[in-house]
Amino acid sequence: MSGRRILLTGGAGFVGSNLLDALVARGDQVTVVDNFNSYYDPATKWANLQAHRGNPDVAVIEADICDEGLWDSLDADAGWDALLHIAARAGVRPSLEQPLLYVRCNVGGTASALRWACSGSAPIPFVFASSSSVYGDDNVPPYSEQGALPAPVSPYGSSKLAAEALVRGWASCHGLPIAILRFFTVYGPRQRPDLAIHKFSRLILEGQPIPVFGDGTSARDYTHISDIVAGVLSTLERLLGGSLLHPIYNLGSDNSVTLDEMIATIEEVLGRSAQTQRLPMQPGDVRQTWADLSRSRAELGYSPRVEFADGVADFVRWLRAAHN
Repeated sequence: MSGRRILLTGGAGFVGSNLLDALVARGDQVTVVDNFNSYYDPATKWANLQAHRGNPDVAVIEADICDEGLWDSLDADAGWDALLHIAARAGVRPSLEQPLLYVRCNVGGTASALRWACSGSAPIPFVFASSSSVYGDDNVPPYSEQGALPAPVSPYGSSKLAAEALVRGWASCHGLPIAILRFFTVYGPRQRPDLAIHKFSRLILEGQPIPVFGDGTSARDYTHISDIVAGVLSTLERLLGGSLLHPIYNLGSDNSVTLDEMIATIEEVLGRSAQTQRLPMQPGDVRQTWADLSRSRAELGYSPRVEFADGVADFVRWLRAAHN
């Protein structure tokens, strides 16, 4: 299906802009809301939207999701088919320093979006981008939506879990159709510069040492952006078709890669060796993430396709082109 009218928060960021490309390519009309904050260079986020400049099917609103004036300016009865709520304050380590900011944006901003989604004559279906950070460190991987007990170890993870509870509460009280998607360590073209694959690749190319926290055995379920986008679109269609059986789904690769394996893969793709600076494990970091995809495969038709080495090569091609 195509030709839908979508409100996309966080549409200028890494995940949001890749999702925007896919929505526009299939014929949707998309209104992007993004505050272009300085977590990283706002010019990078504007560049993510460059391909859609002048496109009448794409509108961009520069605004904060915590600003009630933004939501009051949007007519909830203007034919919206769905709200894709991707906007968030991201990053585990910065959340330790600014916990109130994370609560304000990730919890308060989500509450504002939910209020708007239920303010019209009929609730607007709501897809919420959550995180594997909600699982914390106390579960045995792979983490399943129904079997693992969420126990976040950072303000970021806690803010995402609190937002999930808000989404479920609104659904219960207002009959709001919802889907909560827990993303596992997304990477690929346009990845944020502070994330490990981007940061390590850039530093190795520049001949600079890379900071390696812990002994290299910590592991992540790295998921290519194209698989995440496919999972979101599949979820959206099932949500709008009324066929979702559960509110929460994992989107990952079903493959946990250690930190040392990740560095070795980047070295192989770049054809260069890394200079490593070993540092202690950081507060808020978890030992491992790994998505159980049983529910997502069965109910979303979700099937990640990008192998890790191929995904890193895809990212490096983008990085070299962007630097040139």
